[in-house]
Amino acid sequence: MSSPLERTARPRRSRTRSRTVSARPALALSTLKPHQFDLRPACASLVCPDCETWVPITGLGTKTTKVVPHDTGRAGKDAAVRCRLGSNRLVKVNVTVRKWAERLEDGHAETGHRRKTTVLRKPKAAVAPAVSQVAEQNQAPEDDEHGDGRPMWLLREMKWASTESAVRDTDTRRAQLPAGATPLGAPPVPLTTLHPQPRAS
Repeated sequence: MSSPLERTARPRRSRTRSRTVSARPALALSTLKPHQFDLRPACASLVCPDCETWVPITGLGTKTTKVVPHDTGRAGKDAAVRCRLGSNRLVKVNVTVRKWAERLEDGHAETGHRRKTTVLRKPKAAVAPAVSQVAEQNQAPEDDEHGDGRPMWLLREMKWASTESAVRDTDTRRAQLPAGATPLGAPPVPLTTLHPQPRAS
């Protein structure tokens, strides 16, 4: 929290009564960029080259056109630090209002199309797996035998060997119809394998 004795930057008045003139050479407006100064009479101002803050110009159109005394910070917010180099410096108005306006408009026209556009990056497509990898994924065991480091064909052979006898027994029982399950009016189903003999000529 700032103390009540701490001074803040003073508002920059467009006209001051100070007759002090800086000993530095006059600042030519032609050395500044068009967006760094404003020649409209209602708000004649420029960016101070020393502290880089917007400062009013007093005496526009007279022999003593100069930068008003100013602080380096924002008025009423920053500390009251006087810009010693830029205050009261003479300004050489060697640019007409029309020329300044034309340069300002040309600058806007040139930089208008340079606005940064949002780059929409295409998502990278995943690499399609090989056919053998797809087959392994579809036939992968659903239990905890994924590890082992053994090939899939060996795992399948081992699973078949462990269930082969049970499958055979089930197939044999399926081939024998229980009594009373035969269709009505149909010949009996043979339970033994038939081996027909060729007819003798």
